[in-house]
Amino acid sequence: MVHQHGDHHDIPAEHRKHKPGAWLPADHRTQKEWLGQQIEQAQQNKKELVPVLKDFKAFIEGNPRIYMYFNSMFEEVPRRDPYNKDPTGHRQIRDYHHMLEVLNHTFTTAPYWTDSAAHVGMVGVPMCAIFDYPMGTPSGYAAFLDPEVNVHLKKILNEWGKFLMSPKSAEVLGESNQGWFSEHGKKDMMEVANAPYGTSHAFEDFFVVPDPKAKHRGYKSWDDFFTRQFKEEVRPVASPDDDNVIANACESKVFNVERNVKLRDKFWIKGQPYSIKDMLAEDPLADEFGGGTVYQAFLSALSYHRWHAPLSGTIKKAFVQDGTYFSEPLFEGLGNPGTSEIDKGGITTGQGYLSALATRAVIFIEADNPAIGLMAFIGIGMDEVSTCEITVKEGQHVKKGEQTGMFHFGGSSHCLLFRKHVNVEFQSDVKPGRDANVPVRSHLATIKQ
Repeated sequence: MVHQHGDHHDIPAEHRKHKPGAWLPADHRTQKEWLGQQIEQAQQNKKELVPVLKDFKAFIEGNPRIYMYFNSMFEEVPRRDPYNKDPTGHRQIRDYHHMLEVLNHTFTTAPYWTDSAAHVGMVGVPMCAIFDYPMGTPSGYAAFLDPEVNVHLKKILNEWGKFLMSPKSAEVLGESNQGWFSEHGKKDMMEVANAPYGTSHAFEDFFVVPDPKAKHRGYKSWDDFFTRQFKEEVRPVASPDDDNVIANACESKVFNVERNVKLRDKFWIKGQPYSIKDMLAEDPLADEFGGGTVYQAFLSALSYHRWHAPLSGTIKKAFVQDGTYFSEPLFEGLGNPGTSEIDKGGITTGQGYLSALATRAVIFIEADNPAIGLMAFIGIGMDEVSTCEITVKEGQHVKKGEQTGMFHFGGSSHCLLFRKHVNVEFQSDVKPGRDANVPVRSHLATIKQ
């Protein structure tokens, strides 16, 4: 797990919150303090809802089914610690009116760093922090799966995305305690980037920085910083001329490797078996992958968010499939029979489930290597990721390591799919539980012939 400051064993056990990939903090006091500040600031600076939230409010109140969901989900959140109050003494968000008020305030800022005397970290997905408990209830499960709700969420996220591409959003890229270039911010970003090699370098040594001496280091917006590029020499392509070597498509932490995957399976149950037809959005090419291999890994808030071709080949098909944005599997929440707790691991523990439901980019590549043939990459948007941007076109030939796309705005996961006859042997350290990211474009696997 990537934590935000020092060793997470320093965090008292009652405050630890297991968040694979670090989109919400290791120490849940950071999230609660952030939410408390948002609630207080929204209360002190009341303003008219922005148009897209007005539309969402009208939708909630104009549809009896949705109105029931958005009332019930808040009533179903347990009224006991840790759900009832944040550290500042304010009540947690308790109804959809309050939710809209806080969202309205959150729209005016990009994700910022949090340094305080007690703890350090960041809330990389502000909206997920707002929805965190209600989306883990039975009514929240139904609401965030609802297609009409997701149409509105897409509009809301796109509106926030416009702000995150604006110059004002770059204000969080400073050196103050709430800036990403604060002492702790830079330290933690570089710990994640250096971890695969056990080395120590400065931010400017690893990433393309538009102007190190300029305000915000020359980044035009939060999104410009979020999609920052590694310097070419920092992540060399593994064996560029060997078509049997598979390169890692994303800078990411291993979530799962599964073989002999079924074309259709119950992806919503606790084991989260992969369901290929659902993952590949019922595309006719999905049938090619029955009995094949799936590799899945997670991109943290502190990582690099561009995708790269795992092999050389021709783009056969590429598209974005709309889906859910904040749905998490029922077994993580209060809907799990026999439990009275919401899984504090949050949405990141449901990555297998999200591979079939979340908004995602699907890219089929016909490999130059005939021993591989057709393979697939899936970029999975999680939480705030309203944009999965594909930067290659159908019919285009790509070389191993070449950019194929990127995530914008939030948490994300990705899968590589290989057909049944392809003998994929992953590197010995590429396995769930690995402490560090697998570097992008590094040697991920070898095709044995």
